[in-house]
Amino acid sequence: MQLRQTTLFSALGLALAGCFTLPAAAVPVSDELDIGGAVRVNYGWKDYDDDAKLEFELFRADVKYDNGELFASAQYRWYQDQDVIQHAFFGYRFSENSDIRLGVTQVPFGLLPYAAHSFWFGATYYLGFEDDYDAGIHWQYSKDGWRYDLAWFANDEYGDGSRFKRYSFDVATTENAPYEEAGQFNARVERSLKYGEFAHKLGASVQYSRLDYKPMAGAVAGEDTDGLAVAAHWQMDWHAWQTQVQYLHYDYDMPGERLALSAFAYPFEIAVEADVVTFNLSRSIDVDWGPITQLNCYNDYSQVF
Repeated sequence: MQLRQTTLFSALGLALAGCFTLPAAAVPVSDELDIGGAVRVNYGWKDYDDDAKLEFELFRADVKYDNGELFASAQYRWYQDQDVIQHAFFGYRFSENSDIRLGVTQVPFGLLPYAAHSFWFGATYYLGFEDDYDAGIHWQYSKDGWRYDLAWFANDEYGDGSRFKRYSFDVATTENAPYEEAGQFNARVERSLKYGEFAHKLGASVQYSRLDYKPMAGAVAGEDTDGLAVAAHWQMDWHAWQTQVQYLHYDYDMPGERLALSAFAYPFEIAVEADVVTFNLSRSIDVDWGPITQLNCYNDYSQVF
């Protein structure tokens, strides 16, 4: 197997980062409507660099509505260098087991809601397969330990691959790779099992995407194409411990060997085909330190090859 790219995320090391979010709770305007938000600042200390500092990281606004049948949710975020939509959708609940959502929603793929415990997520986030939000329609059904997700996304959350200021990583339109997302189908199934004190989640996902070629001055030649991604995951919870394991393979049918993605105002290139392995281990610890009620110690590992 050809080595494409390697990324390693680990919480074991002489580096410490803190993230503080104030406030965390929403204000109930009525029985059906909540309005909330958060302010987040980061403090980071590194043993290999003398740049420890406290920085503003995020201000966000949240709106949630739910009358038992109709529901909606939206979140908008302001960072130092950009302001972006994180999600915005409304939905209809057919029953306690099934609902449908329309708008900018989380793509149902792999470990949910995250394939990591770190503030920085894992390698799958930077490849566009973790905590990704696109514009489309999403149906979900859960019963007897099974969960099924089917979704169709017309495009990324902005419908514009040349906009690099965004929260989740999407295909970017650049001179070296002038493409943008133009339709994506997702299917995911997950089975929840419990044996004694051990709770397991086993699942599989598939994603088929269409990419439009966007010719521009000076851009390389190309044509409309597609991509395919598959993943299998396992999560086990035992008392305060959690283990996450995932294997993912993706392949974009591109004329070259690189594809551009972007988020947080910056485009960069990735390999058009790769395998990704994730192995995470965490333990939560309840504490009573004023506003701090829980610590989460973890070792997150992900590798792209």
